[in-house]
Amino acid sequence: MKNDIHPDYHEVVFKDASTGHQFLTRSTATSSRTVEWEDGNEYPLIVVDVTSESHPFWTGAQRVMDTAGRVEKFQRRYGNRIRRQKKTQ
Repeated sequence: MKNDIHPDYHEVVFKDASTGHQFLTRSTATSSRTVEWEDGNEYPLIVVDVTSESHPFWTGAQRVMDTAGRVEKFQRRYGNRIRRQKKTQ
């Protein structure tokens, strides 16, 4: 194995932004933010949007994530058509 070609592999805490669940693992990712873990040591903290704690595939529950206003966008685009169809029937 060649020396000095591999990235630094160290312990990191990942935090799920939606549930707040944290877990300690090893990664090459790094961050300027740190958090004190249960063992009293400080580790880099990386906040992620989705983990197995919040993803519907792993939890078995659906979550409504209307961050982009998808319902309103749909209503603006197709709402009048649906109302017109109901009036003609």
